[in-house]
Amino acid sequence: MVTQATALSRTGVSDWIIQRVSAVILSLYTLCVVAFVLTNPGLSYAAWVEYFTHPAMKIFTLLALTSLCAHAWIGMWSIGGDYLREHLMGPKATTLRFVYQIGCVLITIAYFLWGINILWGN
Repeated sequence: MVTQATALSRTGVSDWIIQRVSAVILSLYTLCVVAFVLTNPGLSYAAWVEYFTHPAMKIFTLLALTSLCAHAWIGMWSIGGDYLREHLMGPKATTLRFVYQIGCVLITIAYFLWGINILWGN
């Protein structure tokens, strides 16, 4: 049996579960932020900063950021695996898929680290 070294998990079922759980977390996070905005008319920058510096919101934001990166990686990996194939792209498809996946990994890591820096930095 051949396993995918670039998959987030070992099975498609695990990737499916990660994708669904991350979607629920992102939905809850979006609802939380939208509810805050709607319940605070005349929202000021100070109130916004106070909301996002609360430890519970920082942890929730970190969870949402992690979920976003996992969700994006599974989606982009699936796109690369489905559409960057030899029968569609020719003999250079494997190289193109490898470059595509490395690019996706680097961008995802950069966004994740940037998000942590914004969230926990000074």
